[in-house]
Amino acid sequence: MLVLSVLSMQVTRPLLFVSFSPSARGADTFTPPAGRWPAAMVWPLALWLAVPGNLPLWQRIAGMEGSLAHRVWLLASFALLMTGAIAALLSLLAWPRLFRPAASGLLLVAAFNTHFMWQYGAVIDPTMFANVVQTDAREVRDLLSLSLLATVLLVAAPPLWWLWQRPLRARGSWQQAARNTAGVLAGLGLALLMALLSYQDLASLMRNQKALRYMANPLNTVYAATRLAADQWPRQAHALQPVGEDARLGASYAQQPRPPLLVLVVGETARADHFMLDGYARPTTPALARWQAQGELVNFSQVHSCGTNTQVSVPCLFSPLTRQQGGDQTPEHENLLDVLQRAGLAVLWLDNQSGCKGVCDRVPHASTLALQVPGLCEDGECFDAVMLQGLDQRIAALDPQRRARGVVVVMHQMGSHGPAYFKRTPASHKPFQPECRSNTLSDCPAEQLINAYDNTLAYTDHFLDQTLQWLQTQAQSGSHDTGLIYLSDHGESLGENGLYLHGVPYSFAPEQQTHVPMVAWLSPGLRERSGLSLDCLRARGADPISHDHFFHSVLGLMDVNTQAYRPALDALAPCAAPRVQAADLKPPSAG
Repeated sequence: MLVLSVLSMQVTRPLLFVSFSPSARGADTFTPPAGRWPAAMVWPLALWLAVPGNLPLWQRIAGMEGSLAHRVWLLASFALLMTGAIAALLSLLAWPRLFRPAASGLLLVAAFNTHFMWQYGAVIDPTMFANVVQTDAREVRDLLSLSLLATVLLVAAPPLWWLWQRPLRARGSWQQAARNTAGVLAGLGLALLMALLSYQDLASLMRNQKALRYMANPLNTVYAATRLAADQWPRQAHALQPVGEDARLGASYAQQPRPPLLVLVVGETARADHFMLDGYARPTTPALARWQAQGELVNFSQVHSCGTNTQVSVPCLFSPLTRQQGGDQTPEHENLLDVLQRAGLAVLWLDNQSGCKGVCDRVPHASTLALQVPGLCEDGECFDAVMLQGLDQRIAALDPQRRARGVVVVMHQMGSHGPAYFKRTPASHKPFQPECRSNTLSDCPAEQLINAYDNTLAYTDHFLDQTLQWLQTQAQSGSHDTGLIYLSDHGESLGENGLYLHGVPYSFAPEQQTHVPMVAWLSPGLRERSGLSLDCLRARGADPISHDHFFHSVLGLMDVNTQAYRPALDALAPCAAPRVQAADLKPPSAG
């Protein structure tokens, strides 16, 4: 709105900027003010972006250990290096019609980045930028606050007013190109000079404080956007490589009395150290604890995610590749759902989040975004339990031939999505009080923030309890052999070391963002057909596993034979009877 307001001032520019000068004949004439050269605006803007536009970065460096003189030298050298680099970037853009819109965009980016780095300890890398691109209206709404407005006004408003105050003058194309080139060389020269003068200090700083390289405003966003475009566009231009083209249903499907029904719940932002099943002192999962006490639910306590944000973790979770093989990169292969569907099973994805990140594009899927269920939906958002509403009808609408073989349903939770944790739970499911009711998390007392977050886990516990009851009813009625696997996509920081939310680059992400909860429940019928031993699973519940095991564990549990299946990555395989290869079974029909 600020930019639009400033832009609108340009319409009245001839009326605002006039001067009266008497002519030789005594008549008054209008003389427009002289405009600025774009090149003359580059260095003032570069200095502003480098210094006020990077307050979180300077605060981080100023708070480091070491002598005052050393920290002052680091601050000065880094600031001059960034001034030169930003000046080079602005010089590239210093064309009369391009400069002001482009510079305005960089100023606003710097202001928004400053807010999120200050309030949440966020850093801007390619995966974080991809998250921003994928953000929906609900997530944007949760991030709006008065402190965000104040930061934008503080960081962006003064230079925007100065930038748009007077018109720009134009040179000939060749002259402008020469001036721009000179500006680029001058900026790069200053950056190179400071890099050489402070190489040892800056190299040590970047090596020991990796997060700082993602805090340099607005160069971090320029780099992230460029890297993301270079990575994704070539891959999107090519079709995904097929996976499991040889997928066939195993021997357990031959003359089966009941088809399997497996529910995969993809959790959101749940951290394992706040799960009561994993030793947390508070009762965040009392319902799951009851299921565990009955001997039917297995908890996996040492599970780590593939990424620290949904954009990476969800595709990686369903990928045939491990993280080391590139499962955390932009997908180039089909995924688990494609293989299950190719084998002849019915697959359904239900989403109560910001989308499946491409995972469900080739299978039946539905979103809760437009639902308005009383008691379960309010303010344009639904609680996770809404995914159970009409679930029988959704399954019944799937292809009947596939349903007769078996069904896999994926439920993508809203879960513990922040920062507005208090919105994720209805008033009737808030056992921990008082809770933080602000999306500016640093404004809340630590205990209230934890209460709000723990309430989201307690509601996930309630949602999983409802889902398990539904699955148990299906099993007891004799309609299906049922099972459930719950696994969160990544964890969350709640103020530890000044970090909030998630998305820290994986190489230095804290344990709170990568250690995630996972549970599995299997009906007697599903255990029998898969040959799984509950005692064995419980004994191995503390074995270290990761998202890398999910693709192969689900294929093994659903008895899908394919060369894409790797037994070594099937977390359930050590507790299962030997798989029967069913090469003689006929491929599924086109249905």
